[in-house]
Amino acid sequence: LTIMGAQARRMSRLIDDLLSLSRIELNAHVRPDTPVDLGGILSHVCDTLTPLANDRGVVIELTRETRPLVIRGDRDELIRLFENLVENALKYGVTGKRVAVDLACEAGPAGPVAVISIRDFGPGIAPEHLPRLTERFYRVDVAASRDHGGTGLGLAIVKHIVARHRGRLGVESTPGEGAKFTVRLDVFDEAAKNQISAK
Repeated sequence: LTIMGAQARRMSRLIDDLLSLSRIELNAHVRPDTPVDLGGILSHVCDTLTPLANDRGVVIELTRETRPLVIRGDRDELIRLFENLVENALKYGVTGKRVAVDLACEAGPAGPVAVISIRDFGPGIAPEHLPRLTERFYRVDVAASRDHGGTGLGLAIVKHIVARHRGRLGVESTPGEGAKFTVRLDVFDEAAKNQISAK
């Protein structure tokens, strides 16, 4: 019964992830246009995952600009995007004891760009795995992924959400020094700040 229960939960997570991926792909050609504040989203994600971090003995360190960084986006999808990245860092970089989440702004060719990086300090990822990380069902370590409750779809979902928001996703890793995932999203017009929902 214990084994059946565990497998049923794994199947439920897999179905949820497949449905999420299908919904994102269905709207891939439609760029979200609601003004959202990235700082608020990242604070929400870090607060939500702090209990998981505490259970694993890991500290989440959030560094962000005090001014709002507003982009055009889908709030729920962006929360899912950063939850997936931070949760992965907590699971697979647990030996590093900390996860750094940074939000900054840099100049881009078409205007300011929000740069969000999630870095762990665990064992890192071997170079041969990096090009395939966002493929569906691709796992660096199948046994470890299953032990952590992974479905092999988390980074595929991340890739598609970033693409729908017309952003860029980058991955850097040195074995033994951890991994860093970086998301770049175009900052929206300053005037859009006033349109952000109070929630």
